[in-house]
Amino acid sequence: MHTPPSDMHTPPSDMRTDRADRADDVLALARLATRRGAVREMLGWLARRTGGPAVLVGDTGRVLAGPGGEHDPAVARLAVDATADATVELHRRGAASAVLGGGEGPPVHLIALDTGPRTYLAVVGPDDPHCGTLLADAARTLALCWRLEQSERARRRIESAEEYSREAVLHLLMVGSVPAAQRIAGALRPALPAMVQMYVIECPHARRREIARRIDHEAGGGAWIVPCPVRPNHVLALVPPEPGAGVGAGVGVGAAAVGGDPPRGGPAPLDLLIVRLVPECRVGVSAAVALRDTPTAYEQAIHALAVARNAPERRAGFGGDVDVTVLAGPEGYVWASELLAPCLRYAPARRADPGPQELLGTLGSWLSFGGAASRHLKIHRNTLAARMRHLDELLGVEVSRSLAAQSAAWLALRLHTAPQAAAARAQAPPGHTATLDAVLGTPAAGTWARAQLRPLEQAGPTAGLETIRTWLRADARLPAAATALGISLPGARKRLTRAEDALGRSLLTAPSAKYELWLAMRALGSL
Repeated sequence: MHTPPSDMHTPPSDMRTDRADRADDVLALARLATRRGAVREMLGWLARRTGGPAVLVGDTGRVLAGPGGEHDPAVARLAVDATADATVELHRRGAASAVLGGGEGPPVHLIALDTGPRTYLAVVGPDDPHCGTLLADAARTLALCWRLEQSERARRRIESAEEYSREAVLHLLMVGSVPAAQRIAGALRPALPAMVQMYVIECPHARRREIARRIDHEAGGGAWIVPCPVRPNHVLALVPPEPGAGVGAGVGVGAAAVGGDPPRGGPAPLDLLIVRLVPECRVGVSAAVALRDTPTAYEQAIHALAVARNAPERRAGFGGDVDVTVLAGPEGYVWASELLAPCLRYAPARRADPGPQELLGTLGSWLSFGGAASRHLKIHRNTLAARMRHLDELLGVEVSRSLAAQSAAWLALRLHTAPQAAAARAQAPPGHTATLDAVLGTPAAGTWARAQLRPLEQAGPTAGLETIRTWLRADARLPAAATALGISLPGARKRLTRAEDALGRSLLTAPSAKYELWLAMRALGSL
């Protein structure tokens, strides 16, 4: 049997070199595909490998992706100018790849990627016979990475849109637009329940999305979960009430209840599951309220969170059961209407200026969140400051500075929006007027005030009435209160933290119980 010479089975050395180079190129592309920003990394590698700018271009000639800072602006401009016309021409022909240009300008190597909207890999300038093979190999890997990046961008856009929509639903509930919130929630799912509990989960900002997903899973998809638009380390969850949850009618007095373990054999409450899953979390839970009382549920949960921060279980439920609307009565509704009348009657000079309801919404948000209301209302902080100056002028009091004015405005807003307010105002005698002292001078107001302050009377001197009275007299400004008490700023903060534990209420974070405490002391003649 004749054996052919061995050199007949051995490819020429330049062919072996070409194969080795191509294998190295494919391996390099595969490695780059695993990196973060793979498309940019591969385009940068192609630019260095070929010696010319490498970009992805759409069928209209617009550059979709480039290697980032790999080239100076002049070279980047060359890539845009050279590829635009060539890409449009190739798309017009319907060809998958071509080398266009040349002559006075540099040649443009184009190859279509296997993606949805027609996208081309373009390299400008190299005059290399092996460039076509290199681009064909690169196009396959680039197409996969480009699809992945486009899918990830689309996922983030959808996730962001849903997050904003859910935040909009929460905002509508907080301003009392329940039917509009229900319509949007019905489209997004889950539908909003008639009775809800609010959970405020304090957690590391970087883990909010992960924690929100865990809560949604544990709640069986029935929770309405929103990263807090005001506080970056809070997650808010509206959920159907737990079995046995108490029903609350409004923000009242009484310490928050620190939850223990569930009865043996019973299902673990959601707040217990949360702190077990994520030990960094603190959870405050409201009482069960009607959906229209979502703002009340939020305040209750914030007060419960103040207790949960210092509780070993890291969770607490709101324990108050006395509603501030015991101050209502005919006198209260008339007084609230008179106080807010300048704002309610206000007619903006320009169509773009805020009207009465928007101004009242700004006032309510500012009373709850202070300067952070700009994030809640999605307005610039200068716009918020301008609205507050305008409200000071309309109401004739310095709401933006005086705690007394803030407390009166807070109570007036609560009474004005109460369901029975309109009927009570209609029954008032014509020309009847009322004062805040008259509202706070009723027997019911006295009972409410004593219940508010009783936990402080029992708390001892370092967290008792005198500390809170001094703080309120200083318009709830901690440095001024520390000076008046003759103690250090950290010492004053520690006293207020002890008062929070005694009251089961938030004092140092918003929404705060400071307005109710001021009203209670005013009702008893302590201020």
